[in-house]
Order: sequence, then structure tokens, then C-alpha cells
Amino acid sequence: MARTEIKIGGFGGQGVILSGYIIGRAASIFDTKHATMIQAFGPEARGSACSSQVIVSAEEIAYPYLTSPQIMIVMSQEAYTKFTPELAQGGILITEEELVQTHNLRKDLKHFSIPATRFAEELGKKMVLNIVMMGFATAVTGFVDPEAMRKAVTASVPKGTEELNLSAFNKGYEYGVKEKAKLN
Repeated sequence: MARTEIKIGGFGGQGVILSGYIIGRAASIFDTKHATMIQAFGPEARGSACSSQVIVSAEEIAYPYLTSPQIMIVMSQEAYTKFTPELAQGGILITEEELVQTHNLRKDLKHFSIPATRFAEELGKKMVLNIVMMGFATAVTGFVDPEAMRKAVTASVPKGTEELNLSAFNKGYEYGVKEKAKLN
């Protein structure tokens, strides 16, 4: 893996920025990789499209901006509409299946979806849907070591919520392992 560009999209309040931060932290602190992260959001703090852009690389990163993301994680319809045209040829698209309606999906893409919001609600907190998505994305892409992601989740979430967030990560990861196995 020379350089993997990852874009996470959703609306403010879904944990999009935290998700990017966790990936970068996992790669650069708990794995043997380098990472950069850039965040972007509209004028509203919550409710508008926002994104987190992460580069994970085995080598030092000279240019921190995405040129063509190979992996896109989308948690809202607006983010799907706005960001998916940027996805690289043959890229991987990961969507929250109950919040994102995929339409006119390019044939070259690998598409995975997960009912992350429902899983988060089953765990008792809708708020952890982003962590469910992180577990799922880790399983279906392998961009960072799963143990590094678990450590980054534990180190990045508010004190007292570590167990809930690890359960959310594991729920998404287990679902991702099953979904990926269906392709083999």
C-alpha cells in the first residue's frame, strides 16, 4: 500500500471529523504508517454536508490533499450526491444503507453498505453510528490494522464511553467480515 486516500462524508453531528481523526491516529500512532487529515464543513455546525479527508501511507506524505480517493465512506444522502463523483476509478464506496439511497452507481465501483444507524440504536446510542462505520470500513478495506483502530477508538472517544464505542466498532467489524466473505 503506497498511498490510500479516504474521504468520509456525512452531515455535521454524525462524527465525520472524529472518524477521520481516528483513522489517522490508528495509522500513525498505533500502526506503522503515516497519515494526514483535512476536514471541511459548511457554515452550519450541524446539519450541513461535511467531510474528513485522510491519507494513509507506508511512506511519508509530501502532499496532504486528496487527488482521487480510493475509499469513500458516506453517511448522508447529501454527502453521497456531493462527494461520490470524486471517487477513483475502481474505488470502494461504503454507505450507511438506511440513510443513503445509491442511484446511478458507477459499474467500476465496489459497493458495501451497512445499517450502521440501526446497529448503533441497538447498542443504545445512535451517536456511535460513525464508530460502527469505522469497524465496517476496516473490515472490508483493510486500510489499517483492526487492533490499531480499536486502540485509536479507545484513545479518541470521551472518557466513560470506551466500552460502548468498542462494542460499536466490533459490531461494524464483524458485519464487514461477513459481507466481505460473501464476495469470496
